[in-house]
Amino acid sequence: MAQSVSHFLSKLPVMIIAFLVLTNGCGTLGCNYTSIISFGDSIADTGNSLYSKSGGGAELNLPYGETYFHRPTGRFSNGRLIIDFIAESLGLPLVPPYLGGGDFKHGVNFAVGGATALKASSDNSLDVQLGWFQKLLPSLCNSSSDCNEFFRRSLFLVGEIGGNDYNYPFFQGISVEVIQALVPKVINTISSAITTLITHGAATLVVPGNLPIGCSVEYLAIFKSQNKDDYDPQSGCLNWLNEFSQYHNSLLQKELDRLQTLYPNTTIVYADYYNASMLFYSSPAQYGFSGSTNKACCGGGNFESNQICGSQKCGSPGASVCSDPSSYVSWDGIHLTEAAYRWMAMSIVQGPYIVPPRINMSCVPLSKKVSDYSLTQDVNRVFLLWQSSPSSLTNSMSRPLEVPLETRSWIG
Repeated sequence: MAQSVSHFLSKLPVMIIAFLVLTNGCGTLGCNYTSIISFGDSIADTGNSLYSKSGGGAELNLPYGETYFHRPTGRFSNGRLIIDFIAESLGLPLVPPYLGGGDFKHGVNFAVGGATALKASSDNSLDVQLGWFQKLLPSLCNSSSDCNEFFRRSLFLVGEIGGNDYNYPFFQGISVEVIQALVPKVINTISSAITTLITHGAATLVVPGNLPIGCSVEYLAIFKSQNKDDYDPQSGCLNWLNEFSQYHNSLLQKELDRLQTLYPNTTIVYADYYNASMLFYSSPAQYGFSGSTNKACCGGGNFESNQICGSQKCGSPGASVCSDPSSYVSWDGIHLTEAAYRWMAMSIVQGPYIVPPRINMSCVPLSKKVSDYSLTQDVNRVFLLWQSSPSSLTNSMSRPLEVPLETRSWIG
């Protein structure tokens, strides 16, 4: 991790300059996107769980969706997701779920809650989602040249995916050594999917890494330790679980570098969900989160009392819900609140957590209703910190979180 952080720091001044340039005007690529095509799990699912053969779970009930949509939409949060904010930033409609049918000329979402990268691990794996994409192709474009033009102006989001490949065995008590052996297989599956999309004409692909699972309320409750040294002193996250997430992300970035070399005419960028989320896990109050990061807004998830979220699952009868979800990071102990997703989206869309920073996904400034803090102020703060003490920034960025999942009906 130290090497990847040092590599990031070495590029930070350039990335901040890119951020300032991109947010002062519309980049050519950014303003020309006419559709979003998405794959993944519950972090990106905009409603496929409503129509999936495996059926939905508690996310089909209020208070899911209460904040923005005022009704359940199949999203695993109280409101919008990262993909929704990306669509808004591009001036596009929210991306509709593939299984819901309809007009997909401005985008389509194949992501399903509970999905995995590996084929044998879920009913709606990445391979299944690619099959849906190929089935839909004739309705999106009619000829090779037509498809090339359509996909040239489409933004492909490949993930986040892979988290559930690890969540399922972790929650079954399988050892970290056994689960770690799955990581290269997961990365190879993601790489194969990216290659397939490129052969179909994808020109710009954004591939998110995994969130650090050591900060998830669910993981914190299940793997609670009496040894204080197991926890990061600043964020309170479990170090060994975050190191696992970092291992996945490190292999993913290396594979994306290889693919970029192999396909130089395609833009492949890594979206750093890990460090984007660590901003508010390390300093929650600075980002407007007054609620404990160790507690979920909805349901029984409470790290301090060692309650498991499923005992009072959000969306089930009698489950409690906080009065102000925007003050919490965790929504249901597994997934994040709209407020947290907005901050992550801003750090991806407007910088600096997209590597390399060569595309602009921001044509319409994202609303900052969550708080009065602006990302520009935060980037300036990071730049000043880097100038005065690079080691301090390294320490603040090498910390952990994740968005796990519990039973298959609630996993994302």
